[in-house]
Amino acid sequence: MSQIANISSKFSTAGLRDKTRGDKVIWAIVVVLSLVSLLVVYSATNSLAYKLYKGNTYVYLFKQIAFISLGIIIVYFAHRVNYTIYSRVAKMLFYISIVLLIYTLFFGTKINDGSRWIKLPIINLTVQTSDIAKLALFMYLSRLLSKKQHVIKDFKKGFIPMMIPIVVICGLIAPANLSTALLTGATSMLLLFIGRVSFKHIALVAATVAIPVIILIAIAGAYYDKEEGKMKELPAVLSAGRVPTWIKRVQDFMYAAKGEAPYQVQQAKIAVAKGGLFGLGPGNSEQRNFLPHPYSDYIYAIIIEEYGIIGAAFIVFIYMVFLFRSIRLFRKCPYAFGAFLALALSFTLVIQAMTNMAVNVGLFPVTGVTLPLVSMGGSSFLFTCLSIGIILSVARNVEDAEGKAENVKEELA
Repeated sequence: MSQIANISSKFSTAGLRDKTRGDKVIWAIVVVLSLVSLLVVYSATNSLAYKLYKGNTYVYLFKQIAFISLGIIIVYFAHRVNYTIYSRVAKMLFYISIVLLIYTLFFGTKINDGSRWIKLPIINLTVQTSDIAKLALFMYLSRLLSKKQHVIKDFKKGFIPMMIPIVVICGLIAPANLSTALLTGATSMLLLFIGRVSFKHIALVAATVAIPVIILIAIAGAYYDKEEGKMKELPAVLSAGRVPTWIKRVQDFMYAAKGEAPYQVQQAKIAVAKGGLFGLGPGNSEQRNFLPHPYSDYIYAIIIEEYGIIGAAFIVFIYMVFLFRSIRLFRKCPYAFGAFLALALSFTLVIQAMTNMAVNVGLFPVTGVTLPLVSMGGSSFLFTCLSIGIILSVARNVEDAEGKAENVKEELA
């Protein structure tokens, strides 16, 4: 009986390995961050759930379990798809994302003068269309980079065709979500640099983007009342859309030491200060009762408060390992499209994570980006899982190619 049990366990293990192919370290990272997410989201939403649901503190925990379960299913099925299919649908998905972004700007759900979401009928789920657009953009850029390597240094034939989709997508995202547009643009330029695009062309883009950023900083300084510690009244030309929000966030970051820092920044700093080296312990956060969005935008501050600098450093380490494994995958992938796609998706997730953490500790102006795979579930969480599934699809195909090469060597030997 024991022999039968051992044989069945071997078969089940082999079956599981066969079904979950690809980089095992990335799979482990998905599991670890999902577990961290469950712990921290439950802690961060404990008080909120108690107030809203008459003492039931498990509502958001069960919701997060559902999102994580769905996310892992998405990772699994995405990694089983041959990544070359994404190259075939990249162009169509890119055009669809443009339509969705335009629709969102005019007819989407408006929050704080910004329209970022559309609501899906029947399931009643709000989707941030910029997530779709980022995924489509990186698929399309990876396809272009793989096809234009022979003219990659040429300004008209190589550089311009790749800059057009970047400008279009970032330009449509920017009115409602400037931080996401800037991060998407920065990730795109990093991908172009790795794709051997001429450095002088990339430097030209960086200089062009720096002009409006410098102007925004100058306007923020000119319309800040240092005596009152607040923003002066803006002229009509600077009061359209989310421009006042951009100016206010720059002012808050520039003059926080001289004036009063924004409420959420103050509470995040208190959480970080309370955390110390080892933290207050799991579930013992005090700032969750005061910090806005402790389960999404400011979840890293809760991690520091409960797990200290050691816990915070562990999260940084996990994302760095993920980036390292993705770079390793880029170097091993025999086909350009898969290599560029895996690298682009990993870069955007890690850059988003670093931005979220920098905001939480006061090193970056306030943005609305979440911590990938850790912040409470939503459409962004599911698209993160889809991105990781695509990365694992590339890893699975690399693994298969290496396995075939080993078999050929054994046959020749």
